Amino acid sequence: MSTCTKWVDQLVISCKNWSSKIDHECTTWADEGINQCDREEDQGYNACAREEDQGYKDCCDWWPCSWVCDAWTWISNIVCVAWTWISHVVCVAWHWVAKWVCKAFAWIVQAICVVFSWAFKLVCVAWDTIRCATLNLTKLLASLFSKEKRKPKIEHIFVLMLENRSFDHMLGFSGLTGVDIHGNPTTSNGVDATVQNNINPVTGNPVFVNPRADFQLANIDADPGHEFGHTLRSLCGETANYNPTPGGYPFINNSGFIQNALKSEQDYNADNSTTYNTPERIMNCFDSRQLPILNTLAKEFALCDNWFSSLPGPTWPNRFFLLAATSGGLDNSPSTLDIVSSTTVEGYRFENGNIFDLLDEHCIDWKIFEGDEFPVSFAMNGMNLNALQGRFKDFEDFQSELAEPGFKEKFVFIEPRYGAHNFDVLGPGDFTCGNSMHPLDDVIRGEKLIKKVYETIRNSPHWGSSLLIITFDEHGGFYDHVAPPAAVPPGDLITAGYRKDYEGGHPKAGQPINFQFDQLGVRVPALVISPFTRKGVIDHTTYDHTSMLATVERLFGMEHLTHRDKAANDFLHLFSSTLPRTDAPTTLPEAAVNPNPLPCDDDDETEDTLLLKRSELRIARKSGRYKDRRVDEFTPTSSQVGFAQVALLKILQTATYPERVEWIEQYKEIRTGVDAGIFMTEAKLKLKYAIDLKKAVNPLDRANLRTKDKGRGQEPGAGI
Repeated sequence: MSTCTKWVDQLVISCKNWSSKIDHECTTWADEGINQCDREEDQGYNACAREEDQGYKDCCDWWPCSWVCDAWTWISNIVCVAWTWISHVVCVAWHWVAKWVCKAFAWIVQAICVVFSWAFKLVCVAWDTIRCATLNLTKLLASLFSKEKRKPKIEHIFVLMLENRSFDHMLGFSGLTGVDIHGNPTTSNGVDATVQNNINPVTGNPVFVNPRADFQLANIDADPGHEFGHTLRSLCGETANYNPTPGGYPFINNSGFIQNALKSEQDYNADNSTTYNTPERIMNCFDSRQLPILNTLAKEFALCDNWFSSLPGPTWPNRFFLLAATSGGLDNSPSTLDIVSSTTVEGYRFENGNIFDLLDEHCIDWKIFEGDEFPVSFAMNGMNLNALQGRFKDFEDFQSELAEPGFKEKFVFIEPRYGAHNFDVLGPGDFTCGNSMHPLDDVIRGEKLIKKVYETIRNSPHWGSSLLIITFDEHGGFYDHVAPPAAVPPGDLITAGYRKDYEGGHPKAGQPINFQFDQLGVRVPALVISPFTRKGVIDHTTYDHTSMLATVERLFGMEHLTHRDKAANDFLHLFSSTLPRTDAPTTLPEAAVNPNPLPCDDDDETEDTLLLKRSELRIARKSGRYKDRRVDEFTPTSSQVGFAQVALLKILQTATYPERVEWIEQYKEIRTGVDAGIFMTEAKLKLKYAIDLKKAVNPLDRANLRTKDKGRGQEPGAGI
């Protein structure tokens, strides 16, 4: 979809929003006017009655005077009543006619906008057809006469980014061996259980890495901190301070991971009075038998053991770097202030756009498969318009679409299910029951997602020209022993939102710190999977998330987005096979068995369940208590704030006035985790079941909702 087409679609949306606003205001004005007419009619009738009563009282008592006076009073009352009635009819008629003239004007303007948009869109389509044909012909001629090394015949690139796991935590004990990019024997840069350790500041004893990782961090409410300040502590120690100047990141010795986990526990307990399990758990790593799917792919294809997150911080800015080679100045998780001040209804803007904008400019088809109703990529500017063009599809359609020989998308981004984020208001526990591999979730669920994605691509008609990249957005607080190197700043304008100066030390989650974006974050696992990739390659090249962008840009002949992806190493050298491999496995091993799986029901979000949860949360907000605690103790987490923003952006695709305004205002009024839970539950009701609780409920619908609430044993009307 070109910029021209997006502009036309935005014009139609703006036109419809304006029309719905005028329509609503016309109706409101007319209804208020008619109500005023009714009030004036009542006042007129009352005045007529009072004058009639007073007239009879003032009439003389002797005949024929009394008869003439009574007759005059009676006639005067009839005239008064008639005049009041006529005035009321005229008043109502005026407002009724004015309302429909006003509404008709709004409809006509909207119709004109739509008709003109059709015409403009035809022009856009014609322009794009000519432009793309010319561009493709130019590329073809350039490739025919180019003396450069021919690029691999990769037509489809798939990217799956998972959540919050470091390299050592996932693959440090795998003992992987293979060959380097030159064909020489090598081993992956894993851990040594006799060397790598952190000091527990409570006991003063070293805690060494060990292969005893849990499938999920059960029985805790807060995972190890991984915001900018938390990562600073993990990499540089408790006493390190950040100086917000170029090169101001302190010396890295990877010594503070346990300190950070302990401090995260103390901070969380101070606010929530809950118990965190031993912080030594962040030193635990997985045995290869616990992750058979990830390890099999690492053995069969290319493992990148020097792939780092793009900044030493959390999920959102790292995911933005993967897709835009910048975070637009965002250096921590989104805060309410960041979002409300500048990005609420438009999403995050980046000076040079993102990979999807770049693909559109080069006439390259793309698609996002969303495993979650609230995908992070939707938070970027313009994604609402892309969604209207069918660029977002449910992950359940992934297998059927790839089975089609005519599947044309060259770039596919896959978002996992992040979890039941609308139900749990206790904190970051909202990441449970997803498949993103978040630390609070069951890692086996993520293994099954990887298996599904790989086998779908491997057994599709497009395997012979495909590339699958699997990586993790950041380390999630888990230990890694490799010190991340410096980075090239993106060099773009800071556009993410509100920022302020930072005086050093450890900033709190969500606090802007004026990071210079000249330092990479903690190392994470990354796999490059393709029939053109040699089996068992272990690539020690330094990469970060923008290496994916660099590879895509150079493979498809596109320009870079920022200085970061321009300087990033690509991995085109990993496609060394001249012909597609035929020995790649068509199926992967079954996932390991978790002896204590999470009690997850993937089909628990029915209409009735959502309405029941909303009723429960609304009653809690009204009573001020939720699960034996005060509602104001449930501070909304950064993840809730971010996902609530995505929910809002999705709703605003189709919401019209005045519901549009009400949704925005409700988002801005989120003060507690209960507020966030109500907002996202209502958002899912609208997105999944077309139930917009911001709209006026007619008596029949209200009665139906009350019937449902009574059937659940709730207070009648609590679900409304």
